[in-house]
Amino acid sequence: MATPGYADQRAALLRRLARIEGQVRGIGRMVEDDRYCIDVLTQIGAVATALESLGFEILDAHVHHCVADALAAADADAAGEKAAELLAAVRRFAKTT
Repeated sequence: MATPGYADQRAALLRRLARIEGQVRGIGRMVEDDRYCIDVLTQIGAVATALESLGFEILDAHVHHCVADALAAADADAAGEKAAELLAAVRRFAKTT
């Protein structure tokens, strides 16, 4: 299997994911403690923003590594496959924003 484009950022990405996981657990505690709705929604928005930011960083790595490598290889099939993956990822992100 090919090395993912984010491989050189793996440790930093895992730290960010751990922080996001902690935020989600914090939201669970807020709900258990019957915190005010708007406070809970604010934290949910912060988690959504953090995940979106992380997703864009991984998407950026995909473009600059996986897609760029496929285009540089001059393999039309590989380039087409990576372009299709990229467009599908952009469509997924466009639906969430």
